[in-house]
Amino acid sequence: MFDIQREEITWGGAKLTLETGRIARQADGAVLATLGETTVLATVVSAKEPKPGIDFLPLTVNYQEKAYAAGRIPGGYFKREGRPSEHETLVSRLIDRPIRPLIVDGWRNDTQIIVTVLTHDLENDPDILSLVAASAALTLSGVPFMGPVGAARVAYANGEYILNPTSAQRQDTALDLVVAGTNDAVLMVESEARELSEDIMLGAVVFGHKAFQPVIEAIIRLAEKAAKEPRDIAVDDVSEIEKAVLEVGEADLRAAYQLVDKQQRYGAVDAAKTKVLAALSDGENPRFDAEKVKAVFKEVQAKIVRWNILDTGTRIDGRDVKTVRPILAQVGFLPRTHGSALFTRGETQAIVVATLGTGDDEQFIDSLEGTRKETFLLHYNFPPYSVGETGRMGSPGRREIGHGKLAWRAVHPLLPLHHEFPYTIRAVSEITESNGSSSMATVCGTSLALMDAGVPLRRPVAGIAMGLILEGERFAVLSDILGDEDHLGDMDFKVAGTDSGITALQMDIKISGITEEIMRVALDQARAGRLHILGEMGKALTSARSELGEYAPRIETLKIPQDKIREVIGSGGKVIREIVEKTGAKIDIGDDGTVKIASSDTKSITAAINWIRSIAAEPELNAIYEGTVVKTADFGAFVNFFGARDGLVHISQLSATRVAKVTDVVKEGQKVKVKLLGFDDRGKVRLSMKAVDQETGEDLEASQKAENDKQAD
Repeated sequence: MFDIQREEITWGGAKLTLETGRIARQADGAVLATLGETTVLATVVSAKEPKPGIDFLPLTVNYQEKAYAAGRIPGGYFKREGRPSEHETLVSRLIDRPIRPLIVDGWRNDTQIIVTVLTHDLENDPDILSLVAASAALTLSGVPFMGPVGAARVAYANGEYILNPTSAQRQDTALDLVVAGTNDAVLMVESEARELSEDIMLGAVVFGHKAFQPVIEAIIRLAEKAAKEPRDIAVDDVSEIEKAVLEVGEADLRAAYQLVDKQQRYGAVDAAKTKVLAALSDGENPRFDAEKVKAVFKEVQAKIVRWNILDTGTRIDGRDVKTVRPILAQVGFLPRTHGSALFTRGETQAIVVATLGTGDDEQFIDSLEGTRKETFLLHYNFPPYSVGETGRMGSPGRREIGHGKLAWRAVHPLLPLHHEFPYTIRAVSEITESNGSSSMATVCGTSLALMDAGVPLRRPVAGIAMGLILEGERFAVLSDILGDEDHLGDMDFKVAGTDSGITALQMDIKISGITEEIMRVALDQARAGRLHILGEMGKALTSARSELGEYAPRIETLKIPQDKIREVIGSGGKVIREIVEKTGAKIDIGDDGTVKIASSDTKSITAAINWIRSIAAEPELNAIYEGTVVKTADFGAFVNFFGARDGLVHISQLSATRVAKVTDVVKEGQKVKVKLLGFDDRGKVRLSMKAVDQETGEDLEASQKAENDKQAD
């Protein structure tokens, strides 16, 4: 029934198995991949006919995690997996990015890759395995794919690189880097680092590239046994159309790309396009099909931009390859927010707002590894007006989630430890203008907004996007790329960090890969640009403000004995609810007895602290307290003197003179001063009023003793 083909290798200390022929046999390509005891299924299906009327690759990648893979049942009311989580979206992008450039130009057939996590051993992360499985399935499918692609995760600890670290190893590493590529070039890099040098980062990329070569070889061996015949793709000869487009529109396009202003440039390009279409595709007997002319026009645009840069070293907006656009950074931009910044670089602009919250604001993340809390949130929004367009507004898409996570990785290593700064931190980046690398503008704006809010970042963080023009042996690395240079160039290489090192790296290649030499040039050039941007940011703010913003909550922390937690909370939470209601403070109590009290009003915090201490602390022997008479009896009065603690003032301790009746001295509700004499055999508290001056609170017994000692001397 089954024609099973399998390849096995030992990789990074675990067994990697790639199998096809048993599962999902109706898909064009299907691979069951296992690393350790983590298993994923990758399938590829591509439509039999091209999709008409499009000029792009219709590729969709869906990565999905099933809760059963880790022996869990999904949270929520319906107990079923719903919309993709942010993590699933990010892994879908991770798979897409190195695969997309290797599908042959001109492939217009709807293609879908679905990767499903079937088991997770909680040691071997399924994301790298999923990328490998997707690459293998695509190689088998017959889709014109110039792969296969390999991938690896690299950590760095104790001066050594670690291949595919386990979940435990990743908790204590200075680097979490994912690299993917072919047998001779790197296609994609994504990482978070703790201020590592360019040399260490480049070394990690090279290490990972070498480490996944056995995986590529295993996929090739599997393909030799099980791959379908490559599907035909008709590539039109458009040389005549290109020649005609250049004749009609080259001069206008070259003039358009001399315009610095983005909107003016776009207008001039549109005018050139209209002229070309009118000359080549209008009339009763057009020379060429309009759709083909439009596609060739786009290619000609790219060539003209690239020729100009390689031939003259001058870019669209007149800059040389290393110059960063003008920067203006402002902080305290918005009133009443906890922290805010406006970061403008050329025609890219971000408003970033920082908000500080308490433990109640922590985000619960439900994943295969279990439920955890996240205390740093960074959200990126890209409204259509930022590029002068109209568009649908809705929930964040893959782009927003991906850009936000990149900025999160850049800033996260510089945040203070949570026990040192016990706030939940949220940063929101609103992109108000975009013409190149709004994600890096988000990094810069977030750094400034957090410092404006008083978050003690160890150092400011900045980011820069690098581009590449590569033609044969000639190449140019571009600092601070424009949107056009991103679209028409060969690389989007984003580097973020401090003056001490790199904190985040993300690289996407639109060609078949780049060399170590090009990457080294890009990293060195990015460092110079990053330091320049940090200098411009420093004109607004160089470090965190010494105090939190006026409207930010203050959080005070105290520790109570664990056996007192129940008393502070009370039956059914009655006590803590009363404290919150009457003081206005937010209170969070940890299992270890750590209590966090938050409020923007210092008086509320003080009142809550005193209340909690009065419950959790123990009264001291011979100390003087002010209390309230809560009940009288024939034999004495009960006084509430220490939080919820009551004690008895015996009738003999009410006054220095003989008392006939308790109510002759005290009444319920009366404020009195008492001294703690001790505890009886049953643990009851014994108090005295006669030992205390009711006017001054002076300890009369102690004063008398001191006077007697003085006379004796």
